[in-house]
Parts: sequence; structure tokens; C-alpha cells
Amino acid sequence: EPVWPAADVVIGNPPFLGGKRLRSELGNAPVDALFALYRDRVPHEADLVVYWFERSRALIERGTLLRAGLLSTNSIRGGANRKVLKRIKASGDIFMAWSDRPWVLDGAAVRVSMIGFDDGSEQERVLEGQLTAAINPDLTGGNADITTAKRLPENAGLAFMGDTKGGAFDLTPDAAVTMITAPLNVNGRPNTDVVKPWVNGLDITRRPRGMCIIDFGTEMVEGDAALYEAPFAYVQTHVKPERLLNNRAAYRDRWWIHVEARPEMRRKLTSLRRFIVSPAVAKFRLFSWLTNDTLPDHALFVFAREDDYFFGVLHSRFHEIWALRMGTSLEDRPRYTPTTTFETYPFPWPPGQEPVDDPRVPAVAAAAARLVELRNAWLNPPTPTPRR
Repeated sequence: EPVWPAADVVIGNPPFLGGKRLRSELGNAPVDALFALYRDRVPHEADLVVYWFERSRALIERGTLLRAGLLSTNSIRGGANRKVLKRIKASGDIFMAWSDRPWVLDGAAVRVSMIGFDDGSEQERVLEGQLTAAINPDLTGGNADITTAKRLPENAGLAFMGDTKGGAFDLTPDAAVTMITAPLNVNGRPNTDVVKPWVNGLDITRRPRGMCIIDFGTEMVEGDAALYEAPFAYVQTHVKPERLLNNRAAYRDRWWIHVEARPEMRRKLTSLRRFIVSPAVAKFRLFSWLTNDTLPDHALFVFAREDDYFFGVLHSRFHEIWALRMGTSLEDRPRYTPTTTFETYPFPWPPGQEPVDDPRVPAVAAAAARLVELRNAWLNPPTPTPRR
């Protein structure tokens, strides 16, 4: 591990790079070396800035550094990044923090966290400039640390990230109509088998664009995919050249299949007539229905339930507050996380075990259905009928 100069205090603004962009920006060899060096200390999904926090923490634990004050984006408060703040709390403590502040430099505007930590010697805790009894790993104050919430087994297998296409599989409405209305293929099947409605986060937070996507499922072999002539030719032209350059053999060798086709999600949705989605990142936490012939993009989180009651519980104020506290954020837009948010959420009853004779269940269902009805009427008001 590289040696840092001897010091009592380290302060600074380490470089930021999102965890999903490490390999594309730094290359495989440096990232593999970084992962090996920090194995079991920093999760692979963590942002680059987190490694400076862990390095400083380790030096403080060894006694070769007294304290550190580092700046990060505010995403350090949640997800994989937060694990390093838990390690700081385990071997020492956070004595000073500003959890969420605007940072504007050369036209770039982000949200940052500023964190001071040591070996636990400092007895005074200051959060947002105010004294507090404690600073928790999510950079909230007080003794109620909800980051200790555990994932509940009864919540597992219901929330999923949507499909990650990994190439230009998506089609404009006009291009989709051309394929859908084409004659049957040599296998006697229509292109609607593999051309499906496709929705991403923008379609939920703005207006639906009517996009479609070419989707050969999760296991279709190349020969069978080629029997859908027009969709396969399109993917050959627009997807294959890029995918053949991919470093991952599975992505490269099965270039006609989406890189993360989410087979478990698909299995869960097969028996449902509709399902719930919510944008991964959005200024406001909102939920919407999609029909089961729609393929949700990875920018959406999917909930494998079709009942109004469950929709109502997700849209409740309680769940919204929980999501804001347990999730992360991108700039000023909160990010939902299925594991730390959904799987830790204490539902009124375990999912699937709601009592049919409790009047609160149909009451919540009715309120949720009415919410959707009013929302749709506001977004798409009916055309006024002129009086005679």
C-alpha cells in the first residue's frame, strides 16, 4: 500500500468517480489492483472517494494519524459507500459533519458531505454547526441510528432493478411500428414476440414517449433470434459492433441478449397482469403501474405486486420518509435502493400475509386506486363535451 507522508491531520477533497465508472475511466488493471488491496474493507460498488476515507481511517486506527477531515459527494451517506462510515464509527468516531451542502465550481453543481473523524478521543459532536449527542453513519444526529436496520427475509424477492440493455436495442415509435406490422417471420411468428413496449425513468417522471425495445429474452440462442429477421438485423447493425469490444465474455459472446436481463424479475412478473415501478432517481418519490407486456429499464425499480393495497403502502408518507433516510442521492435527487430501503422497511404486515378481514386493507386499496384515478385525470384531462 502506498506510504503517505507523516502527519497529525489530513484534510482535503479527494477525487470523485462513481463506482460504476471505475473500469471505464481508470482501466481494468488499476481497478483490479485497488479491489485486491482493499478487499474486505471497501465494497466494489463504492465510489472512488471512499478509498481515501478508508485509508485515513486505517492510519488513525494504527495511531499514525490523529484525525482527518475529508469532503465527498453526499452519496457517501448511503448504499455501499456508507459501509466505510460504519467502519469509521467502529474503530473511532465522527466528531463533525455537514451532511448535505451545495458545491458549485466552474459551472458544475453537486451536493457534498464534509466529515471530520478520529479515534474517538474528541468528546464534542457537531452536526451542521450544532452540538449533537451523536453523528450516525448516514450523517444524521441523535441516538436513533436507523442504519442498523436489518434486511427482512419476508421482503425478499419482491423488488428488483429493471432490465439493463447494454446497447442500442431501443426503438422509436415509428421504427417499432415498421417491425410490428411486418409479415410473419420464417418461423411463423410475429415480431411482437421480441419487440415490446419499453419504459425508463423519464417516461414516469415526464410524458411517456411510446418507445419500444428489441428483447430476445434471457436464454434465446443466436439461431432462434436470427429467425426474427428485421429485429435481429437491427441488433446486428446497432448493437453487435460495440458489444464485441466488451471486456466481459458473457456480454461479448451473447451480444443479442441484454447485458443484465433480470431473469428472476421476469419470472416474478410472468403471472401478474400489472406491476409497480418507481424511478431509481427522482426529485419526488412516485410510483406508477405498468402492464405486464412492458419491459422496465434499469432506471426503474420494479415491485412484483399487482394489488392496490401494496401500491398504497409504497406511496404512504411513512415509506417516503423511510426511503429518503435509507436511500442515497444524486445531486439533489434522492435515489431509491431496493436492499437498504425496501428490504428493511417494516410493512404493516409481512408482504403476502395481509389479513383479508382487516378493514384497513381495503381502505388503503381504495385510497390508492382513487389517487391513481385523480392523477391520471390531472395528467390527461378528458376532452370537454360542449353543451347543446
